[in-house]
Amino acid sequence: MSSERPPTIDPVAAARWHAAAPAASPWLHEEVARRMEDRLQWIRQAPESWCHWDPVRGGLQAHALVSARYPQARCQVYETSAHCEPVARQALAKPWWNPARWGAGALQMGPPADASVQMLWSNMALHMAADPQDLIGRWHRALAVDGYLMFSCLGPDTLRELHGVYAALGWPPAGHAFTDMHDWGDMLVHAGFAEPVMDMERITLTFATPERLVQELRELGVNLHPDRFPSLRGRRWRDKLYEVLSERLADSGQDGQLALTFEIIYGHAFKPAPRVRVSSSSAVSLQDMRAMLRKGGTAVSYTHLTLPTTPYV
Repeated sequence: MSSERPPTIDPVAAARWHAAAPAASPWLHEEVARRMEDRLQWIRQAPESWCHWDPVRGGLQAHALVSARYPQARCQVYETSAHCEPVARQALAKPWWNPARWGAGALQMGPPADASVQMLWSNMALHMAADPQDLIGRWHRALAVDGYLMFSCLGPDTLRELHGVYAALGWPPAGHAFTDMHDWGDMLVHAGFAEPVMDMERITLTFATPERLVQELRELGVNLHPDRFPSLRGRRWRDKLYEVLSERLADSGQDGQLALTFEIIYGHAFKPAPRVRVSSSSAVSLQDMRAMLRKGGTAVSYTHLTLPTTPYV
């Protein structure tokens, strides 16, 4: 677990949401995953194995798209929420009589072993993590050397209209703060990734009624801010919210429908071969040594290597 956590995320509320989030793929998540899958065309080398991290919330339709792009790749499906795991198994596992169940692209369930996959795919999960640096570290450990991470999440401009409404009414924050893409890049480098590439886009969703808007937000997530409203509000508060949303979010360019902005961040980064810091006594694991040797070098079978501080003459 990392020492620094996002200051506007309540870890208890985050854990509660993780354990009880709807076991379904929201429409927005599927759309973002479709756009992220299109970015795979710029990746030159097809992975021999990949891990789909939390596919139920991230997008079951997207799983089919990635699988179709890499039909020969072995897929590891990992659901970190216990209640979503049987849903993923039922939706993604092939029946026993299907040849795909036993072929090269056969599906496996469970957490990926260290350095076991060449691509890790995570869609719309990172912004809800109470300890994102720890999560990024887990992704890094699962990837083999030269493997790459593909992820997406919400950015800081998300729900800016709703935040404005809450602030104008003097209410507590409408949601926790989402991390900027440049900070995500720094966190990737801190975890050991190389060449992070980040980009973003804004998607505007429109809703016919405030009731439909609120329903959609509840399907996407919850407010994890420590200073959020401490308890459920009554019908009077809800009616006031609907009234204000109808007044302030109506977009004349969208026939008066209610508009909300979602900033989507996309990122990918590679896991480079480990570097050895030379000191009077440097320990190198056998796994890291093998990874370095695959990059070029002389075969060594030691699990512990002491390097001199001065060169041989």
